[in-house]
Amino acid sequence: MTRASDIMHPGAECVGEHETLAAAARIMRERDVGALPICGERQKLLGIVTDRDIVLKCVAEGRDPAQVTAGELAQGRPMTVEADEDAEQVLRMMEQYRVRRLPVISHPEHQIVGMISEADIARGLPQARLAEFVSAVCAEEPPRSTEVQEPLAG
Repeated sequence: MTRASDIMHPGAECVGEHETLAAAARIMRERDVGALPICGERQKLLGIVTDRDIVLKCVAEGRDPAQVTAGELAQGRPMTVEADEDAEQVLRMMEQYRVRRLPVISHPEHQIVGMISEADIARGLPQARLAEFVSAVCAEEPPRSTEVQEPLAG
């Protein structure tokens, strides 16, 4: 059985929750990536920031990326997968929630150990399955939330 740890990029670099979006953008440029995990103390995953987030949630709103912290964009609990999760389950999750990147965590520490991207998926899939995956993730309907919603107290 192929596991998440078999297809992930190990050792994803985090941007600290108190680091600025400008610092996050520099890390993205240096690493040639479009997303970074946002981590708190002891590398605990708090969220993900993308280059698109920086543009739409900061710059386009007239905010200064040198003043806004990555932690300000970390909302809710990010969708994650455990390192020993079956790769087919990872695919189904990415398709269902239309996410292009998925942090891989160790359990129970909830520390990030890697990231799975569309490129990682593409390397290991037969062409027909890859087409199915891309169609599902890139569908034109509005995206579903990638955050776990807590039930309302009632």
